[in-house]
Amino acid sequence: MFVEDDINIEKPVHLCFGMLPREGRQIINSEYHIGKNSKIDFIAHCSFPNAKHIEHIMDSKVYIDENAEMSYIETHYHSESGGTFVYPKLRGEIKKGGRLLEEFKLIKGRVGVLNIDYEIEQDEYSTCDLLTKIYGKEDDKIEVKESLHLNGGYASGTAKSRIVLIDEAFGNVLGEITGNAPYTRGHVDCHEIVQGDNAKAVSTPKISVENPLAIVTHEAAIGRINKKELETLMARGLTEDEAIDLIVRGLLR
Repeated sequence: MFVEDDINIEKPVHLCFGMLPREGRQIINSEYHIGKNSKIDFIAHCSFPNAKHIEHIMDSKVYIDENAEMSYIETHYHSESGGTFVYPKLRGEIKKGGRLLEEFKLIKGRVGVLNIDYEIEQDEYSTCDLLTKIYGKEDDKIEVKESLHLNGGYASGTAKSRIVLIDEAFGNVLGEITGNAPYTRGHVDCHEIVQGDNAKAVSTPKISVENPLAIVTHEAAIGRINKKELETLMARGLTEDEAIDLIVRGLLR
């Protein structure tokens, strides 16, 4: 998709990817070129309601020119079988003053297997925000790798993830930011909630700077749902499972 220079597309562009059969493979190779001073928002819905063994492979390339803006909000709807295998890959380049917001979330059904691989190169004064929200159940497997390379002065970026794991689900998050130029600012923010004796969470913030004027920070937290929050909701008539579900949905909203 090519957007020419100085174009402001006011209404979001809706993209729909999905498969109704129980089995199959969907391969999507997409390229987005956003011209100078242009702005566009994408809303993507990916639906696999009957999946027993569905592979969804997304290979995307994004080029955002000077002072251009793009947002891409991707929402997934899966079956409850756990038979969905999702592999989103993104390679991006943001030029001077450009902005990118990339959000991935699953709001219905089981994850199945998810392997996110995002990597963005940023020039001066550019901004990138990556956000992932996932609820893993049963034996779901979640791998998230988000990398930002702040190559130009005053570039900034965040890699933020919110992962909830119950039953025997597994989550592994790698948030990476490198500050390679003066006055760059980066932040890795990973929170994983583990609610179940057999669920497992791994979080690895990887930050580095190659300029004395760059600042890159991180915060990571792994743990159970706050007991006091649970007790407060249960005192209002909710069961423990209902209270957990309410807290989780609030976190992932």
